[in-house]
Amino acid sequence: MLRKSLWAAALTLLPALALAAPAVTVDPGVRAGVSISPDQLVVGGQLSVRNLAPDWTFDPSLELGLGDDVTVIAVNLDALYHLRLSGSDWSPYVGGGLGVATMSWDDDLDLHDRSDTDLGLNVVLGFRVPTRSGQHWFTELRLGVNDLPDLKLVGGFSFGR
Repeated sequence: MLRKSLWAAALTLLPALALAAPAVTVDPGVRAGVSISPDQLVVGGQLSVRNLAPDWTFDPSLELGLGDDVTVIAVNLDALYHLRLSGSDWSPYVGGGLGVATMSWDDDLDLHDRSDTDLGLNVVLGFRVPTRSGQHWFTELRLGVNDLPDLKLVGGFSFGR
């Protein structure tokens, strides 16, 4: 229980700390996709904290995975390095970070719900495509290390400018 409270406090304080720095911007966004092992539909939200360092963003996200008789709630704390392509607005990125996943399922033998919380690392490969209004679309491939979902293909939209 203490671990969950610490994570909730950290996720609550991070946007406030990011807003305290004058040049830092925080862009909210939505995300959706699929995961393998467990096979699920994944939906969630994220923040993209920009201008902490040149070409780097900090992108915490919260995801809900449904399917395969398991419910997964994942918190991802990713740092992403954005590459520059000459002559293109597209921005590929690589990165990774800490992930915490709480998995819940029904135990048919004793009719009780079971849950487990696991800590692991994420490896992220993706790209961003800006819109004319300054917002952007993104898609990414996420690989989970340890007991996180093995593979996710996620896409989404960031509302910031």
